[in-house]
Amino acid sequence: MTGIICISKDKDITSFGVVAKVRGITRERKAGHTGTLDPMAIGVLPVMLGGATRFLDYLPDSDKGYRAGFVLGKTTDTLDITGNVTGEYEVNAGKEDVEAALGKFRGKISQVPPMYSAVSVDGKRLYDLARQGIEVERKAREAEIKELKLVSAHDNEYIIDVVCSKGTYIRTLIDDIGKVLGCGATMTSLERTLAMGFKTEDCVTLAELQHRRDNELGFDDLLIDIEEILKAYDSVYVSEAQAKRFSNGGALALDRIRKRLDAGLYRVYSQNGLFLGLGEACADKNELAVKRLLVKRD
Repeated sequence: MTGIICISKDKDITSFGVVAKVRGITRERKAGHTGTLDPMAIGVLPVMLGGATRFLDYLPDSDKGYRAGFVLGKTTDTLDITGNVTGEYEVNAGKEDVEAALGKFRGKISQVPPMYSAVSVDGKRLYDLARQGIEVERKAREAEIKELKLVSAHDNEYIIDVVCSKGTYIRTLIDDIGKVLGCGATMTSLERTLAMGFKTEDCVTLAELQHRRDNELGFDDLLIDIEEILKAYDSVYVSEAQAKRFSNGGALALDRIRKRLDAGLYRVYSQNGLFLGLGEACADKNELAVKRLLVKRD
């Protein structure tokens, strides 16, 4: 089995736990996800299976989409409601104030990763340090908020939709909004609505996947070709002789390829449109080198 199945992740399960369940249900021993979701989060979690896992290290950066809920007047150590309360404050901000605060975060922003995150500092995961009560200095990172809309407002509870660059921390965004408003804010819910170009409607639940296993319905119609998440890379078509050489791990001479290639990664296809894998064009070596080959698994 080779391809991608988009899972609609349930609450209170880790991303690794989802992968383990998919592996068990499909009986495909090679599986991996394309980006971690916290246990409290739900939503889009693409899982790569079989030969598709060979491309995990070559996934292009892509925008993420989220729907997040938050409450004003409270802060926690994890920046969400799963953590210990660190402060409670009077709220004098209303819907208009929140709308104005959101405007300060559209575009490129700077974020400091939360202590409860998988970021490594001096070889140690921040969440491991946080659990020991240790807080260390973290370097700010640039993120880009491409869309930020207020969806609903009720008393001090709000829901926002966000489209952002890879690596954006929604908990931190909400915490920073609370700081601008002067009353603190804590994330209460998180749903990922977009990942690697896939949306909620592209997903199935683990229960639906298990139903297919129990009723011998198969998974072929759920499998998405690995090429779907590699479309950020340009494509190049090669002759049948070149395709055979490439498939055997051999580099191709750039001056023997009809298309002019700049340095970088390319999706490589045979003349009949069969996806072979990823190649890297190296001008100084005059070659299109093999980076990853697609190995189909039944």
